[in-house]
Amino acid sequence: MRFVLRRLSQRVMRADVQFSDVNGPRGGVDKRCQIELRSAGGGAVVVSSVKSDWRAALDDALLRAARFVVRLWQRVGDTRRLQRRNPSAGA
Repeated sequence: MRFVLRRLSQRVMRADVQFSDVNGPRGGVDKRCQIELRSAGGGAVVVSSVKSDWRAALDDALLRAARFVVRLWQRVGDTRRLQRRNPSAGA
């Protein structure tokens, strides 16, 4: 988890991980991992994944969370660059 979140450490102040077994003892694809990332700006990103084992659920949720946060930062950066280029566009 630290390896994946290392590149996000500048903006992600807190990461909470929760695991749950959806079906209980019945088995099957029921291991759920939910990750909540809190940024410096106060926003939260919540991503969950359901897989057949705990490790796969964690890996998938971390991948999805990191991808989402990076895309979000790219969009914010693009918006800021456009506003600097054309100040009237942000109004």
